[in-house]
Amino acid sequence: MRFSLTLPGLAAFSYLTQAQDATLSAPGSLPTIAGNGSMVRPDGKYAIQSEGITAYTVPYGATLSNLFLKDRHDVVRDIVLGFDNATYYSESRLHPHLNGIPGRYANRIKNGTFTIDGETYHTNLNDNNGLDTLHGGSNGWDYRNWTVVAHTTDSITFSLIDPDGSLGMGFPGEVIAYITYTVTPYQWHLRMTALSTTKKTPIMLSSHTYWNLDGFQNPHTPLALNYSLHLPYGGLRTEIDNIEVPTGNLLSNAQYSVNDFWSAPKQLGANITAPVLEGNCGYNCTGYDTCYIFNRDAYGPYNWRQAPVASLASPFSGIQIDIFTDQNAFQVYTCNNMNGTFALKETQGFYDDPSRPRVAQKYGCVVMEVEDWIDGINYPEWGRRRKQIFGPGDGPYVLEATYNFSINQELVDGYEEPCD
Repeated sequence: MRFSLTLPGLAAFSYLTQAQDATLSAPGSLPTIAGNGSMVRPDGKYAIQSEGITAYTVPYGATLSNLFLKDRHDVVRDIVLGFDNATYYSESRLHPHLNGIPGRYANRIKNGTFTIDGETYHTNLNDNNGLDTLHGGSNGWDYRNWTVVAHTTDSITFSLIDPDGSLGMGFPGEVIAYITYTVTPYQWHLRMTALSTTKKTPIMLSSHTYWNLDGFQNPHTPLALNYSLHLPYGGLRTEIDNIEVPTGNLLSNAQYSVNDFWSAPKQLGANITAPVLEGNCGYNCTGYDTCYIFNRDAYGPYNWRQAPVASLASPFSGIQIDIFTDQNAFQVYTCNNMNGTFALKETQGFYDDPSRPRVAQKYGCVVMEVEDWIDGINYPEWGRRRKQIFGPGDGPYVLEATYNFSINQELVDGYEEPCD
């Protein structure tokens, strides 16, 4: 049967429009710049807006805290996890790298060790009981307060100076970084740049955003396993050991295998009961926490702005994200470690049904990280070190990505909502 939508989506729309009226400059007004503060919301978040899209960000971690879009039901959804108040990001040390910028080096570093020009460095061992470094260590960039250096009606730029030693994380040399988020009609743009000013050092960034394209308001399921994912260039992946650290081997994603998202769009949960999927994301883990390697170079010269590397769509909301990026790898994480304790924001979920707890459950979201090959600094045979190690004489590290939002009408037309 068809399910009629009620208050949760409408409540989110009311919250959104009131917030916009209170914080966004009127059409034709001058843009806000850093230090003005007229576009800082009462909850400490910074708003940016364009046609069909509104985003809130916070300086802590240069974090995206809310992203509002209308779905096929004409209901506004907040489609990313987060906290209601900006101050809570710094108060809670339990946030799971929540929509911020992991750095100075995203993802895992084997044994927390790497070598540059014959000198070995040891980074903070914050993962798997001290066996490796994850997302820059326990005081990585998404646990730092960034500075707002520019803020207009549709764009915001954060900056960070990370000193030699990276505040105890062990990375050599000073790095100065800038993160810019811009919205244009139905698009979210990322630009990340970083300069090494004193020593050669690894730099690899990403956006670690948790997506639920239904705003956790799908009345039939709280999970994201029925989302369709397509990775048209994802024919390879990095092999990982039991603690999800790359082994140095690259594996083929054979057509029709559990890791095949390249040959055709496939639901994230299509193979969730397949025995072969157990261990796919590490020891005793069923799901995806997988770094897919793009093979688009095999098709000749390419312009990254012309073809998406990933498309994710929900049949319930109809919302589709097409991701365009200059990066050469893509991490997919199906929220395997969510255990039903992370609370939703007031703009998400249901309020009128106690049988639907207001929490993110296992498989209830998807993280999609644009980045380079993970732990490429430890595998010179991959040829990634020139993409991941930068010194004072080198140009800047640069990451660019564009997220296009639309309604996938074909997916919607083929979707039959289950009867309750």
